[in-house]
Amino acid sequence: MSPVSYDLNRADVRPDEIQEDRWTLNFGPQHPATHTTLRLVLEVEGERIVGCTPDIGFLHSGFEKLAEHLDYNQYVVVTDRMNYVSPIANNIAWHAACEKLLGIEITPRCKAIRTICAELARIQDHLVCAACTGLDLGGLTAFLYGFNARETIYDLFEALTGARFTVSYTRVGGLAQDIPPGWVEKARDFVRNVLPPALKDVEALLLRNRIFIERVKGVGVISHDDAINWSLTGPIARGSGVRRDLRKDEPYLCYEDDWDRQGADAVEFKVPVAYGGDVLSRFLVRLEECRQSASIIEQMLERIPAGPINVLADEKTTLPSKREIYFSIEGVIHHFQKIMTNRGLEPPVGEAYAANETANGELGFFLASDGGRAAYRARCRPPSFINYQVFPAAIVGHQISDVPAVLNSLNIIAAELDR
Repeated sequence: MSPVSYDLNRADVRPDEIQEDRWTLNFGPQHPATHTTLRLVLEVEGERIVGCTPDIGFLHSGFEKLAEHLDYNQYVVVTDRMNYVSPIANNIAWHAACEKLLGIEITPRCKAIRTICAELARIQDHLVCAACTGLDLGGLTAFLYGFNARETIYDLFEALTGARFTVSYTRVGGLAQDIPPGWVEKARDFVRNVLPPALKDVEALLLRNRIFIERVKGVGVISHDDAINWSLTGPIARGSGVRRDLRKDEPYLCYEDDWDRQGADAVEFKVPVAYGGDVLSRFLVRLEECRQSASIIEQMLERIPAGPINVLADEKTTLPSKREIYFSIEGVIHHFQKIMTNRGLEPPVGEAYAANETANGELGFFLASDGGRAAYRARCRPPSFINYQVFPAAIVGHQISDVPAVLNSLNIIAAELDR
């Protein structure tokens, strides 16, 4: 630690008090409780925090600029690395913006599968945050219960996409491949038999623990008005009483009525809201959102319509199937044009913005097109980047030991910071 710089000419500051009163403490970027490469410059008086300056820029992803050099399908591999805790949600959000720009409406079967994947990703993300809430405060067992259930989601994604982590599953106008045999039964078993007992175990271990409650209740309070003024979204805003969820307020996929254009009703779910605005409220919101996501998944598993997963009306939009490539000259030509000559995806000159409700809040992509194979400009609204700015206001006045609790409740993903 080194002393904070003071103006020694001020009459109310004595040089012999500078060393004793205020110090600068670096929290991160390599710290177990930051979970990732981010740094907090804390100004402390003893154990009490009187100032905080968040520092970003340690991961150097630069993913907005990469969107100007990769076409609309190639860029999906970059979105996997933005929020690596629930990567498939980023795939879905990116291609939602691309399809809006191109004027494409995906098939009902694709909508259903994307909805299921988005909710699995939400559970995946919330389990990490909820489990680490206990871990960062010294409770290892709850962390193990949460990650044990999360491993099953990895198994589901591996069976669906062929990859456990960076899945790159969506495509413009559809998906890389359809649901494999037996996958629906495995997903149903997860939401019925794996997730509920895991959530109960985490709750029983933490919510009945007096030490845990004292560490999270009334800590890191963000008021309702502050949540709005800071543009917070997701569980952080809903933990402060802000009832906003894009799935309800600006519905998309199967969250809107008539999603199959044959009168199908939207999925039914509740938006959990708490009013304490503290770490405990955000923890409870995430746990309840896991249960609501499980309900959505179970509804959709019973309602997946038959039909294609990719848009077929315009063959220039999607890649041909492997069978077409192997057994027809037309398929080979079609594939060659897409991969080697970049023909096919020719968006109109214009702009588009689309946003999805992901685990940490509103994830949106703004695209500007000049008619070329890649976006002329791309801008991302990553929830972690927006949510991170509130940390100094939430932590001032607390102890150094409260930093892990408050930081974890915001669930910051560093790859969304240095854009």
